Amino acid sequence: MSAAVATHALAGVARASGPCTIVIFGAAGDLTKRKLVPALYNLLANGLLPKELAVVGVARKEMGHEQFREDLTRDMAEFATRPVDPALWAQLRGALYYMPGEFAEGPSYRALADLLADVGRRHGTGGNVLFYLAVPPEFFGEIARQLHAAGLADETDGGWRRVIIEKPFGRDLDSARALNAEIARVLDEPQVYRIDHYLGKETVQNIMVFRFANGLFEPIWNRRYIDHVQLTVAETVGVEDRGPYYETAGVLRDMIQNHMFQLLALVAMEPPGSFDADAVRDEKVKVLKSIRPLQPEAVLQRTVRGQYDRGVVNGKPAPAYRAESKVSPTSATETFAALKLDVENWRWAGVPFYVRSGKRLAHRSTEIVIQFRRPPLLLFEGAIDEIEPNRLVLRIQPDEGIEIQMKAKRPGPTVSLETVKLDFSYRDFGESSAATGYERLLYDAMIGDGTLFHRSDMVEAAWRIATPILDVWQTLPPRDFPNYPAGSMGPATADALIERDGRKWWTPA
Repeated sequence: MSAAVATHALAGVARASGPCTIVIFGAAGDLTKRKLVPALYNLLANGLLPKELAVVGVARKEMGHEQFREDLTRDMAEFATRPVDPALWAQLRGALYYMPGEFAEGPSYRALADLLADVGRRHGTGGNVLFYLAVPPEFFGEIARQLHAAGLADETDGGWRRVIIEKPFGRDLDSARALNAEIARVLDEPQVYRIDHYLGKETVQNIMVFRFANGLFEPIWNRRYIDHVQLTVAETVGVEDRGPYYETAGVLRDMIQNHMFQLLALVAMEPPGSFDADAVRDEKVKVLKSIRPLQPEAVLQRTVRGQYDRGVVNGKPAPAYRAESKVSPTSATETFAALKLDVENWRWAGVPFYVRSGKRLAHRSTEIVIQFRRPPLLLFEGAIDEIEPNRLVLRIQPDEGIEIQMKAKRPGPTVSLETVKLDFSYRDFGESSAATGYERLLYDAMIGDGTLFHRSDMVEAAWRIATPILDVWQTLPPRDFPNYPAGSMGPATADALIERDGRKWWTPA
């Protein structure tokens, strides 16, 4: 990210991105109609898209420009996150184009080059192109190679070329390294934007501001004052129609290795020297590299995996994972995982980070809990049995906000302590427009700000932590699956993991 862009990001000044064409590979899929096009419409409504814009969809399906526009017009009626202004939609609709093509065939890319030249002249996009790879991961490397071979990744004409790559980026450390090497042969690292939609959430973006813009917290953000950190991503939904994908992934690959490790890095990172994208990502990489990969014996002691059985969620019966559509009746795929990790650096030595995520749990929430050390109890000896520790709770979803728990004396003649909450909700800022979560990420890619995107070394550092766990789990198949009922908060062994340390999972009231 340039100094100008960094200053813009820090100042919070909203300006339209520069001219560009957005090419969406896989444009006939759900991501385009449910997230990407509604996000582009929201950016347009907020004045953040340029007038010199075109959007080109590429997929195998045979259709023309007008059919593509008609289909997306119907989709917007269903998936838009705000009322659709006919005049604004007409503006975006007029910038939509479509090209049928095969992702692995050179002639498709030569035809795309011709279409981009025509569209670029028609809309004045100046040769700037953002390619979005909304395709299965087996096509990531292939599309990058084909773009390079067709000259579509070449920036020598004065325009920029950037490529957004969806997850999953690899299945383990070796495959991630191989994919990074394959991409690096045809694209420069600053051209590559590995997307993580979790980092587009408002509260996630606020973590750095909360930490580094408030002198109250940074002095106590260390091992002297913090007892431990918990990160929880709980989902009430099951795998729904994603059985074939989930059978090859599991919750460690799907949620923890990417989203949750990035949340952990934001919590634990040192203050960057600036808001420059690489300065921020350098500090996040240092955190991930400070987490020592678990040895096989430690995997057995510090990790828990689970799979949901039938149960009741939100008052409705829920099937077992093995009874879900296109899931093996003997599946060993984990739908829940809990880990105990150590960040072995000067700031965090001795402070455990507990991470858990699962499907078909009792409630939906994504939260980060910073639990502080208890104060000495001598002053209150005999008056109370125990003082609950202070907690800072960062709520990421569904109700975005920040909560601080502290003690106060209840009015009366005796010393009776009560936990009080200092609670901030993003609703306090007033009504905000509903968003898809992709608006900020698309906008940042268009202006060249890579702060919220994964860099190649970040991807590999995260897989370096996850792969030894996956290897042990692969070697020792679970014997107790399914081991938690749908509608619970996971297997009993996850409670035991943290309770062995004299701690307990935080559960919102």
